[in-house]
Amino acid sequence: MLVVAVFAAGTASGQNPALVDAAKKEGGKVVIYGSLESDSMDAVNKVFQKKTGIQVEYWRASATKVMDRALSEYRAGKPGFDIILTNDNPMQLMLKEGIFAKYDSPSAKEFPKDAIDPNLGPRYRNVIIGVLYNKSQISPADAPKSLEDLVNPKYKGKLVMPDPTQHTTTTQWVASLHKLMGKEKADKYVRDLAAMKPILVESLLPAAERVSTGETPIAITYVKYAFIFGKKGAPLDHVRLPKMMGDGHYLTLGNKAQHPNAGKAFIDFFLGAESMKMIAQLGEFVNRKGVYPPLPDADKIQFVEMVDLDKKGFAEKKKEYTEIFLK
Repeated sequence: MLVVAVFAAGTASGQNPALVDAAKKEGGKVVIYGSLESDSMDAVNKVFQKKTGIQVEYWRASATKVMDRALSEYRAGKPGFDIILTNDNPMQLMLKEGIFAKYDSPSAKEFPKDAIDPNLGPRYRNVIIGVLYNKSQISPADAPKSLEDLVNPKYKGKLVMPDPTQHTTTTQWVASLHKLMGKEKADKYVRDLAAMKPILVESLLPAAERVSTGETPIAITYVKYAFIFGKKGAPLDHVRLPKMMGDGHYLTLGNKAQHPNAGKAFIDFFLGAESMKMIAQLGEFVNRKGVYPPLPDADKIQFVEMVDLDKKGFAEKKKEYTEIFLK
């Protein structure tokens, strides 16, 4: 079932009054399952509710748990969600299961064409993985200038990263390095990186925490953490890599939404200028034209989307990286 609807923005806030009225008649609330951080969603939801009177119920979990719950409910014929909001890989898997409706939001026109999926809509943010370093431990002059620099022997024992044999996003990142340097060079690079004996941690946040305290001078982690931990006083900076890889995130309407008009109204607002600017101010790399996080040179980063891996692909790569990183 495909539902295609186009509404013109009717107010300064980008909301269609008729859509908001219809949303109130169907219950005046929207239910969202997603993995966007609660501080970002809370900021957006508060303004959306004030402007429209529509209540937002947000259930947050990991992308995998969001997908599992949504598919379980959908297959049982009792989907509790109106919108799913999470990253590309699970969104594509859910798309194949046929749980989404196509909605062409008027807010989508302010996103680059290459950031719009024909079925899922605009990729509203890129979650970018890069290299951070602690300036109290390594001077900018001595910091690595490229990914290739990371395997310089002088940095041995000074690097922390998530364990690619356990952390799925890092598995994807390592498996995608060929998109930056070609397959032959990437294969060698992965082995050289493992030979540096990096400290392996559970996920991207602990890697950022270690570099923020100076416990480990360099980290492979989300670039946004340079801003987030910098606000707390950590002397962090990011290496100015010309291209950085990461994951795209979407929000898409369910085709059995109990509150479809509220879902559309929320999508219009969420993709609008006010919402995207709020999220960017929290350090996120949003894709709305001309909106950037308050991070030096954020506008110069060229984003490269990581490869999608299915269940078998993840298993194969994790086995391969166990041999390389843990031998």
